[in-house]
Amino acid sequence: MGMLDGKVALITGGASGIGKGAALRFAEEGASIALADMQDEEGAQALSEVEAKGAKALFVRCDVSEPASVQDAVEKTVARFGRLDIVFANAGINGVWTPIDELEPEDWNKTIAINLTGTYLTVHYAVPHLKKNGGSIIITSSVNGTRTFSNPGATAYSTSKAGQVAFMKMTALELGRHNIRVNAVCPGAIHTNIGERTEQRDTESIGIKVEMPEGSPALHSGQGEPIDVADTCLFLASDLSRHVSGVEIFVDGGASLLR
Repeated sequence: MGMLDGKVALITGGASGIGKGAALRFAEEGASIALADMQDEEGAQALSEVEAKGAKALFVRCDVSEPASVQDAVEKTVARFGRLDIVFANAGINGVWTPIDELEPEDWNKTIAINLTGTYLTVHYAVPHLKKNGGSIIITSSVNGTRTFSNPGATAYSTSKAGQVAFMKMTALELGRHNIRVNAVCPGAIHTNIGERTEQRDTESIGIKVEMPEGSPALHSGQGEPIDVADTCLFLASDLSRHVSGVEIFVDGGASLLR
């Protein structure tokens, strides 16, 4: 018997990285999975892998910065599976990392729209369905903006991630009476492809540099894999976390304690 038998999970950014890792882990534990993402090819591959685990699954093309797109993803999930129990608001971008005087308004707006507004929209449209049976909301924040502030030029990104934690804490209290738990995971260096889509401009001019000549003393030198975050999310999605809400969990081997 799986830890998530009979549960339905909606995962934004589910086509790759942490989202895909969580989808596969949830599927192994019996959940039905809705993958919401903008990456069609990767989404089809992730769908195939989730179904290979024996899970019922759905891929929905979704731009989390667009209200109608998010609402459509939620409604299609409920129409297909009949309920919604777990929402993993995971979609996000690193965006542009650059000195504040070079950070253009459109760069700022895009990062906030996807990371922070996207989290709000996902929760906003999912909550009416979660209220029917209770459930779990998990938000992917980051060590950046919550415990680490030394990555040069990451102002928009860190601001969005700090905002997600504040949003999580507010909604945890608001939704507790409906038996809905709200928590956040704050990953550190996790091996995904998000870094390849990060645009860095003139960050060397900021002059922030942290060196550890003898290497990091953190677990696994602070380097993690999507499964490390997925297992933490499984705890938060399952009944094991029945009395846990309003908490951010750092998934970085303790590396962010050094900065």
